[in-house]
Amino acid sequence: MKQSKKPHRPAKFWPVMGFATLAGMRSMSAPAFMSHYFSRQPHAGLAGSPLRFLQKPITASVLKLLAAGEMVADKLPRTPDRTAPPVLLGRLLSGALVGAAWYKSRHGSAFGGGVLGGVVAVAATYASYALRMGISKQAAAPVALVGAGEDALVLAGGAALLGGQRPAQDHWRPM
Repeated sequence: MKQSKKPHRPAKFWPVMGFATLAGMRSMSAPAFMSHYFSRQPHAGLAGSPLRFLQKPITASVLKLLAAGEMVADKLPRTPDRTAPPVLLGRLLSGALVGAAWYKSRHGSAFGGGVLGGVVAVAATYASYALRMGISKQAAAPVALVGAGEDALVLAGGAALLGGQRPAQDHWRPM
């Protein structure tokens, strides 16, 4: 079997697809998971970048609180649909943030990662909304109950994404 002579390039595309899908389901969860990861494994690709704030432990803590609050608020009857323009914009921006940060951390184009993340987050928003409503209707289950299942999927998906990441070769600890 012939060995490839190409140097190993850290994965960018598929992790962004995963994180952006989470952003489409729960806008704050994707940045919370990513910041948790970066706060424990800072990457030189983010050094000097405006996105380096995601590597700070305080950022990870605040984003985790916001993600938990979003999961609670999602079940309230007055919470707008995720496809309402302001809510959709938040999900798009969340996806763009995680896409840009992941690509930048891997020495890629923050712009390209942001575009990919934003587009995937919007698509995931509509897909997860249709699934949630369809499951609720077919099972004659309350939408909030299906939303709790969606929360479990987001948490499991985020944990799986983080668990599947190899540390970048340029992993560094700031002094």
